[in-house]
Amino acid sequence: MTAYAIFIRERSRNAAELQTYAELVTPLLGQSGATVLAAYGPLDALEGAAPEGVVMARFPTMEAARAFYDNPEYQAAVKHRFLGADYRSFIIDGVS
Repeated sequence: MTAYAIFIRERSRNAAELQTYAELVTPLLGQSGATVLAAYGPLDALEGAAPEGVVMARFPTMEAARAFYDNPEYQAAVKHRFLGADYRSFIIDGVS
């Protein structure tokens, strides 16, 4: 069943680190079979404080999404995201 990886940026701290992360993660997403559905576009916060930005990627399965996240190459890249901003992220199973 399709799964979605959601990355919510709450607060940026270092733009250079975020740029490095973006450069490293883009080819990894392409290799993973993921489809980026939304990335830092305009948003309309309906409840609560609006985040700085949101990325949503679709994966074929929950296992594929987790494999992407656990991949050593991604784990090397994600260190730059951790240095660049505060995020919340999760994987959610789609509905059939």
